Amino acid sequence: MAVLKRILSEGFRVFFLFAGLYGIFTGLVWAAWLLDIGAGLDWTGNPRQWHAHEMIFGYAGAALGGFFLTAVPNWTNTPAARPVFLGVAAGLWLAGRVGVWLSGGLPAEWVMVVDLAFVPVLALKIAGQLIKRPKPQNMMFLAILALLWVSNLMVHLEWVGITADTADIGLRGGVFALVSMIVVLGGRITPAFTRNAMKRAGLPEAAWPVASKVAERGSVVLGLLLPVSVLVRLPDIAIGLIAAVLGLAQLARLARWRGLWALGQPILFALHLALGVLGAGLILWGAALFGAGQELAALHVIGIGGVGGMTLAVMSRAALGHSGRPLVAPRAVAISYGVLAFVAFARWAVGLLVPESYTPLMAALSLTWAVVFGLYTLCLWPALTQPRVDASSL
Repeated sequence: MAVLKRILSEGFRVFFLFAGLYGIFTGLVWAAWLLDIGAGLDWTGNPRQWHAHEMIFGYAGAALGGFFLTAVPNWTNTPAARPVFLGVAAGLWLAGRVGVWLSGGLPAEWVMVVDLAFVPVLALKIAGQLIKRPKPQNMMFLAILALLWVSNLMVHLEWVGITADTADIGLRGGVFALVSMIVVLGGRITPAFTRNAMKRAGLPEAAWPVASKVAERGSVVLGLLLPVSVLVRLPDIAIGLIAAVLGLAQLARLARWRGLWALGQPILFALHLALGVLGAGLILWGAALFGAGQELAALHVIGIGGVGGMTLAVMSRAALGHSGRPLVAPRAVAISYGVLAFVAFARWAVGLLVPESYTPLMAALSLTWAVVFGLYTLCLWPALTQPRVDASSL
């Protein structure tokens, strides 16, 4: 009972724990489905849509919840969410996951209402905090959450039978809403954390990360435009161009952030690595819309290495820092950062290089995803479930 009370005492604890556990679950279920060994999925539609939906709105939704409920009170100097709210929000997130899992035997309208409830509750909570110190660079996150919610709505509208062809658009819109979030947040925290680490190490200012106004502003604008362009169904050539230019802008800004210096600090380098994979994935996806490469394979580079890599990096860093522990990634987690980047590009390469072994290799990669989040959950369990400690005493 004491552990449960502690988990519900802070947003990062409950939602980062949920994200880790759900990362394991989704990886195992998808591998079981690919290998046709039975996964207990009570699903009447396309299982691939369940897989995509739960990675985007389930796993990533929990990661976003933990981040915003932890970061926004710090940005605005307002009280953190109380345990009652955290319990309600966590319950809504969990109800959505159970509802989608059991949707084969439940009214589709009920599943839609339950699954769509979490993001508005989260948005209303952080909006009440952000309005205390309304800065445009922070208020834009509400718009991105709205894009994420609209994307999920489009998926459910097809599942309910109101529309005939909006689910795949909604799933891609959800991915790129997450990309937009990462472009903005990653663009803030990665150079800032790197700069702080270099200052602590005594490096001169000339060695610190450098910002390019053109790349920074261009990335934010294109990052916000990309999910909108997908949801309103602009021509593929226009969407592909936006994605490719955004990917190039990401790599250009990343090149000025001293990522190689961070190699010796995995918990810092992981941020650079995830943004690098994201940039490459956007270029590959944009090229695929022009007919060069497989669109779905490139989308997985973005999802696994960009979204998965950045959420893993941020969750592990925040869990350690906000529980008073040193910002040093456990060895298994440090290795997992690189493994996840490898899985992203391996997923892209398999269909091109070894299509005859596609299914077993996809299952192996899905199991690797599950192992990564199993290691994260195991290693960060003390930080997420045990009392805060004083890092200086460790």
